[in-house]
Amino acid sequence: MSIAILDAREWQQAVDLGTGRPVAGQGPKTDMVRGLLARHPFPGDRDPRGNTWVTDTALDLTAAYDPDFVFLTYARQYYSARYSPLHDGERAEMVAAAFAEAQRFASQSGYLTVVIGTCGMTPAVAGIDLTGLDGLGVAANWSTRYAGVYNPSPRDLDFLAKHDGLERVASRAEILELFGGGPEDGKRLPDYMVVNRTGRYFNTTSLRRLLMIPNAAPVMPVSTNLGPVDSITDIKAALLALLATHKKVAVAYLESVGCEDFQIPYTTCRNGLDWYRYEPGDAHYLTMTTGRHAVFSHNGGYRYYLDDTETKKYPFSGYFTEIPQGSIGQDYPGRSIAVGNRSMFMHVTTGCDITVECFARNLYNQGLMAVLHRDDK
Repeated sequence: MSIAILDAREWQQAVDLGTGRPVAGQGPKTDMVRGLLARHPFPGDRDPRGNTWVTDTALDLTAAYDPDFVFLTYARQYYSARYSPLHDGERAEMVAAAFAEAQRFASQSGYLTVVIGTCGMTPAVAGIDLTGLDGLGVAANWSTRYAGVYNPSPRDLDFLAKHDGLERVASRAEILELFGGGPEDGKRLPDYMVVNRTGRYFNTTSLRRLLMIPNAAPVMPVSTNLGPVDSITDIKAALLALLATHKKVAVAYLESVGCEDFQIPYTTCRNGLDWYRYEPGDAHYLTMTTGRHAVFSHNGGYRYYLDDTETKKYPFSGYFTEIPQGSIGQDYPGRSIAVGNRSMFMHVTTGCDITVECFARNLYNQGLMAVLHRDDK
């Protein structure tokens, strides 16, 4: 059983992660994590101290648990660029500060730290409205490049094919062929996936105005100390190989930092297959941490509301109804931790023994959550 500890400042509750029901949550390791959360309240998604919180919390947890592998996510610059009007040079200062935090962790901890970027940001030009379709259009709040279309009429397909804001309309069969999947792999894929051009986004239920969005670049930067990797699916194996030769290895994953922003020597790897490029999000994380493409289960067009029932498992894990298997934290036999300010992605996608993340939803700071997946190391 994985135990989650919820911390809302001066109030904590341990729960069974799978059911959400309260549990005692006592023991040396649990008490250690409780103290850690109390010492490091989360300042907020766009707060200037957001990335500093990641480093400070990770250094504290590293000293207490002595892991061999550390996974860190720095996301403050992503949230700020997405929703905040930034003056000239302000975003560049945020990116530089993120690199400085990654370097601070490396220098103070002594871990060999691999820095990984995602893709840069581009101005949000105009939205695309799918509500007028005869069929159903599904666009997730955090996906700007992809949306799903279900049961489209011939009129819908003609409209989508001629839309100047769309780069592609791909059928389920095309996606399965691209990723080598069989019919059974298409259960969570939409009938058609529509793909935006750079700068376009889908109108969703989000009440916040988008100012900048990820550019979904074909390649992503990886610091040269990892060694050459051809594809995002090769990163997990390369990290495990590095762990076999270096006692202490960390990943610093910088959200919304692409090749044009990367400030240390790097190589590039493919960020998807052909026209399908991963956005920063659950599928991007899972593809990197499991070494397998995650588009079949996690894509911008899936009807996630189908899973949101009264009996949903893992109620504190967002859209996830199970913990994905085969992640790097699960497969690495040594001790591992993950700390990040990109919400539930730490405990869901990394599989590390102990994870600490902000429990923030749509920029509303609700505190912290730590998850203990393993208590036997």
